[in-house]
Amino acid sequence: MRNFLDAGKGFKVILFTLFLYFIFIAVSFASSDGGRGEAIGWVATDTYRVMNFAVLAIALFYIVKKPVSTALSARINGIKEQLTDLEAKKEKALQQVANYEKKFANLDKEAENIIDGYVKQGEEAKARILKQADEAAKKMEEAAKKNINYQFAQAKKELQKEIVSESLLKAKELIKNKINPDDHNRLIDEYLNKVVA
Repeated sequence: MRNFLDAGKGFKVILFTLFLYFIFIAVSFASSDGGRGEAIGWVATDTYRVMNFAVLAIALFYIVKKPVSTALSARINGIKEQLTDLEAKKEKALQQVANYEKKFANLDKEAENIIDGYVKQGEEAKARILKQADEAAKKMEEAAKKNINYQFAQAKKELQKEIVSESLLKAKELIKNKINPDDHNRLIDEYLNKVVA
């Protein structure tokens, strides 16, 4: 901002220098012979011309001073405002750069956290699947045991029926072989006596 103010002072110096240059040209022109080729010394009319030019230049300076000063100050104020806006934009851009740098710095950490989250989810899913598989295996084992016990009980019943059936056949054979007709008659008599009594 100071550079712009210094530039405004420099502009005034340039204007003053141009003013002096025009005076010098006017004096030089006034002291010449007007291009006729012969050089004459300083004449009284030349002094009046220079004074006339100086009065006109000073009057012009005072007339133009205020609008030029206003225009220059308006331009300086506009440049100051632009500079202020640019400074604000620069600050905002620097803040955004700082935010992005923070995000880039934390990017590895965020990626690591995401990977850790996925690993944790995978381990939880693995534990859940193993638990479900273990529960399913236990249920299948219980069902198999029940089925085996049922089949064993059925086989036991069938075996008992066969044993009873075989035992009856064997007993019948033994009785047939061991009982003679006298024993047979004696058993019938005993049965009839029990029934009658």
